[in-house]
Amino acid sequence: MGDEQSAPGGPRRDEREHGPESPPARPDRPEPGGECLPERPARPEGHEPGTEGRPGGRRIRWGLWAPLTGLTGLVLVGAVLWLSGRAGAADAVWAAVTLTALLPAAVSVLRDLWRRRFGVDVIAVLALAGALGVGEYLAGAVIAVMLATGRTLEAYAQRRATRDLRTLLERAPRTARRRTADGGVEVVPVDRVAVGDRLLVGPGDVVAVDGVTESPATLDESVVTGESRLVERAVGEAVASGVINAGAGFGLRATESAERSTYAGIVRLAEEATARKAPTVRLADRYAAAFVPFTLVLAGLGWALSGDFIRAVAVLVVATPCPLLLATPIAIVSGLSRVARWGVLVRDGGSLEVLGRARTLLVDKTGTLTAGRPQAAETVVAPGGDADEVLRLAASVEQLSPHVLAAALVRHAGDRGLRLSMPTEVVEEPGRGVRGRVDGRPVRVGQLGGDLPEWAEQARSRAEAAGHSVVWVADERGPLGALLFTDPVRPDAPRAVERLRAAGLTRIVMVTGDRAGTARRVADSVGVDDVLARCTPQEKVARVRAEADRAVTVMVGDGVNDAPALAEAHVGVAMGATGATASADVADAVLTVDRLDPLADAVEVARYARRIAVQSATVGMGLAVIAMGFAAAGRLPPVAGAFLQEGIDVLVILNALRALRGGPRRSD
Repeated sequence: MGDEQSAPGGPRRDEREHGPESPPARPDRPEPGGECLPERPARPEGHEPGTEGRPGGRRIRWGLWAPLTGLTGLVLVGAVLWLSGRAGAADAVWAAVTLTALLPAAVSVLRDLWRRRFGVDVIAVLALAGALGVGEYLAGAVIAVMLATGRTLEAYAQRRATRDLRTLLERAPRTARRRTADGGVEVVPVDRVAVGDRLLVGPGDVVAVDGVTESPATLDESVVTGESRLVERAVGEAVASGVINAGAGFGLRATESAERSTYAGIVRLAEEATARKAPTVRLADRYAAAFVPFTLVLAGLGWALSGDFIRAVAVLVVATPCPLLLATPIAIVSGLSRVARWGVLVRDGGSLEVLGRARTLLVDKTGTLTAGRPQAAETVVAPGGDADEVLRLAASVEQLSPHVLAAALVRHAGDRGLRLSMPTEVVEEPGRGVRGRVDGRPVRVGQLGGDLPEWAEQARSRAEAAGHSVVWVADERGPLGALLFTDPVRPDAPRAVERLRAAGLTRIVMVTGDRAGTARRVADSVGVDDVLARCTPQEKVARVRAEADRAVTVMVGDGVNDAPALAEAHVGVAMGATGATASADVADAVLTVDRLDPLADAVEVARYARRIAVQSATVGMGLAVIAMGFAAAGRLPPVAGAFLQEGIDVLVILNALRALRGGPRRSD
């Protein structure tokens, strides 16, 4: 959440201010080829998932409830003293409780004012100070308990909401089995795995880094993608880190280091999400500019017209804004938990709140609206060229690229039995392709500009007529050949677009680097509103900026070239399962499965969580305003107002907790 002065729907991600704060049992099946697997290193004591730090966890639970329990106990002690006729002692106890709540609250408000932030927290400080000033010690003590109740419920919701994210952190792989030069296997920390290393993934192991399979594999990808069914991967297919080997052991060749792998990016987002509470610029503070002056004016009028300062204190007491301070973050953080469970990892509550106001979606074509597994349709080479050699050169350069067309190239070369070379000096040029050296020969794979020879123009025309994507292969002398791929539209893409519209997105635009004819065919078949073809990374950024000036905009991308556009959108969403770490690192959210359905779920949950937050805050503050009127008229003394406000706060906070369970249900 943030300052809404920058754009119609709120700030873009670089303008927002964010706030603080077990694998299945190994099957008893042999490794292919009869290889013996080394003993799995014992997990350090106290680090078993689900049991980690149990004693510490118990202390944390006691620490969570201790302030509320202590303050409530002291208030009850004061009540016993008062009932026994020791009113002076009772007032002393209640005054101590009030002071205990006032001091940290005052420090927090002063710190915010020093940072030029102004919120409704100031009313709570004035109410506590006013209660002490006029000797309404019981009222001050009740306000102190009220604040402690709200903070405790907020912390409880935070722990509940981040439980799914903590599961991701506990599962992060820490070691890998690496093949040695002499044919053995060694267990090494994941940060020592380098690109090109050959790994052995044992039954039940979590895949440590992104890679391609060297033998068939059966995988459980549910934790990363949300898919409950086991997945079969053939030789040469890409595998994302974080998935579990549910079958026999298999070989894996690393294509990314652990730091740049898919699961590492997801874990980084999870760490940020669990570390943060509600955004500093809260929904509550949007009302502060009006509510705080209104409260002070009403309190002043009550005092001025009656000459009784206690009326002003009573107004401040019932105006204590716990519904705003706590109900909003509880609802938003609860929404974070639900979308994480469905395969959408949102960076923080601010991003989720903005997602709940989104109206425009820009989405890449390949891998989102299309199947994302292109199939080779034809190889065209220059006169006198060798089709297999052109394919081998292209696949060799593309081995390290996370792009779906690169994976298709490598897979096609493997199907033809071609032996690839390890490339050197590989550079990915966003929006243009990849270049590097293969066996000392410079090779460029991707798009070509300028005039093309006649054979290449014919190949381009044939591809455009058939709706195929073209990947050009060239060296320093010019184009060597073209690889034509077909990428069919996902069968579920039209339904996903329909669900996104039902979730509240009124404008959906497809952006792609592909040709206009191919792009328009896909756009028409899935039902998007507009299409931008032949789009460079710079043009994507400009289009996102233009759309963001009109409405809250979401951008979905899965490649390195999408990172600038994701950063420009109000909410940038990366297709995390592809391993495109550059886009995932700048994104506000990651879809851990390469399709759009979970995004529709996330938008629905975000809207519901935000609706619950606004509902809780509006009802709570509405009741408080009515009570403030009675207090200003002298009909509601501070003590009664404090108890009334306590009831209002508990009511709206419990309502906010509905965001953990109620609302939209996922339709699978």
